[in-house]
Amino acid sequence: MKKLFKIIAYLEGISYLCLFFNMFVIKNMNLVLYKQILFPLGMAHGLLFVLYVVMAIFLAIELKWSLKKALLILVASILPFGTFYSEKNWVEQMK
Repeated sequence: MKKLFKIIAYLEGISYLCLFFNMFVIKNMNLVLYKQILFPLGMAHGLLFVLYVVMAIFLAIELKWSLKKALLILVASILPFGTFYSEKNWVEQMK
């Protein structure tokens, strides 16, 4: 289950960064591409975000994480690069 969580964490982080890139770079360049990829990219990120949160909750229960650690991992999902950091430094080091 940790391996699946690792994959979801990386995909969620990548989709988050792609969404930011679309919002800040492509939109400001006034490209039509912005509107074409906004919905599919947003939908993919939304699904991956929900999967990340659900998997984090299941792992917190399965691995008996402290409430503080579980909340830190959940908060990391709303920060850019947060899922990469949390997966590498908190989840990877656990049994």
